[in-house]
Amino acid sequence: MAGNRDHTNPSALLNKIKEFTRSLVLDLCNGRSPVVTLGRYRNHCSDPTGNCGCGSDKHKGVEVISLRRDFHAHRLDVLLRVLVIVQKLLQENKHGSKRDIYYMHPSVFSDQTIVDRALNDICILLHCSRHNLNVVSVGNGLVMGWLRFSESGRTFDCLRRPSTAHPVPIYVEDVMDIVSVAKYILVVEKEAVFNRLANDRFCDTNRCIIITGRGYPDIPTRRFLRLLVEKLRLPIYCLVDCDPYGFDILTTYRFGSMQMAYDAIFLRVPEIRWLGAFPSDSKRYQLPEQCLLPLTTDDKRKAAAMLSRCYLQQAPIWRSELETMLQSGVKFEIEALSVTSISLLSDEYIPSKLQGGFYI
Repeated sequence: MAGNRDHTNPSALLNKIKEFTRSLVLDLCNGRSPVVTLGRYRNHCSDPTGNCGCGSDKHKGVEVISLRRDFHAHRLDVLLRVLVIVQKLLQENKHGSKRDIYYMHPSVFSDQTIVDRALNDICILLHCSRHNLNVVSVGNGLVMGWLRFSESGRTFDCLRRPSTAHPVPIYVEDVMDIVSVAKYILVVEKEAVFNRLANDRFCDTNRCIIITGRGYPDIPTRRFLRLLVEKLRLPIYCLVDCDPYGFDILTTYRFGSMQMAYDAIFLRVPEIRWLGAFPSDSKRYQLPEQCLLPLTTDDKRKAAAMLSRCYLQQAPIWRSELETMLQSGVKFEIEALSVTSISLLSDEYIPSKLQGGFYI
């Protein structure tokens, strides 16, 4: 899809929608059962060689949706209903959220994930990104640090108060006039850690930009991070919990997610480096036993599944650390590192890791 993004303005998309619906009507008028062919994308598989081509941004086969199958008939019904809503948003130059769309036909959609799938199908069908459809996410991300930018005519000046949080912009395509004197970007998994660094006024004494997606990052957070990396060309590091879910969040930033695999090239940040927390940090920082939690059955299952992902062939040290975590049978949160000092992250952990090059 990377090579098919030249025609994603509203007028071009409306023409594509018109041609698509016309072809469906023609099929029905001629007594044919309409068939919709969608490219199938993935950002990982279990090929141990890593030569599968999952990172190529090309579709890996096709999926055919036909009215001849009951499940497909419902899926096509949902797709067309969502497409009509998208068409109206584009025609009226308005924006709506996934939740707005869901509540237009709740009895048909039945669940938010049904709408999500339809939106992904439409993006693949029209060769565009979700924001091109004027469908926006409710932003969860936060940013602070040595940065100034404008969005839709509004200026966000973090430079005046570097340790004050601002929301990550939703309309990333409208972000302009990016100015920064930062030396690096730090992504933290959790809002609690972000707030700890803000309370310690970490950015006041460290020329950096800090971003959190508050858990699994949403699309605006990932797009904004991608934009900053492209524009500022700064080193970027990530700090997550030492558990399988923290690791999964880390890989989402670097490699993208399976759900949005068709758009991975615009969302992933392959330049990101893992700053911590590593399994070995528990010994290095002498965490007491009560801070180390046993991996649950679900944790172990998730870790084992991630170890089989082909993209970890590109990051063998990351894979080794995940194996160490699984073998040790324990996990811990970033906040556990503050057991001896509430500001250990700000005063020692992050600065010493960056200065010593203790990241992978």
